[in-house]
Formats: sequence, C-alpha cells, structure tokens
Amino acid sequence: MADSPIDPSDPGPRSFRKKPVIVEAMLWDGSPESADAVLAWIHAGAPDDEKLAEYTDPRDSGAEFATHTLEGRLTASPGDWIIRGVVGEFYACKPEVFADTYESA
Repeated sequence: MADSPIDPSDPGPRSFRKKPVIVEAMLWDGSPESADAVLAWIHAGAPDDEKLAEYTDPRDSGAEFATHTLEGRLTASPGDWIIRGVVGEFYACKPEVFADTYESA
C-alpha cells in the first residue's frame, strides 16, 4: 500500500503514525570518559572548525554535556542518550523517553 499524501487543506485533527526510522545513539553516563567517547562519535565526520557539542568536566564546576542544534544549545544530564537524528543532527533524550520510543535494531 502506497503512502497517501498528507492533505494540508484539511484543518481538523487527524491521526498520524510516526514513520519507523533507525537512529544511532550513545549513552552519556556523566563521566569524562563517556563524554570523550560521545564527543569523538559526534565530531568524527564534522569539519575541524565545526563545534557540534562540548563537555565541561565536573572538576571545572559541574559536569555538563551540550549539543549545538538548529534550535540552539541544548544540555544533557548524566544518563541521557545522545541521538543522531535523521538529518545528522545531535540531541539529548531522557532515558525514560528513549526507552518508550526506541528499541534495538
């Protein structure tokens, strides 16, 4: 069965199913070692001058992991999953939302 186009002229509420997609993700456990691994993954294909994410070591004032997205700078908490989205963007996802939304592929 072919996908039917979405009719934007219908203003009423309608039901939609999210298309199945496979994403890559890494868990940031809050440690510097985990941050280094996630940063290496994020920056693996990026130009040298493009800063897609950053990590502040807890010894420097409290651990913080942040990704730079089109929506701005988004911070992650220890235990969050860092996801590479369908167009190559990176963002954090809370573990309970991740567990409800994703399964191993």
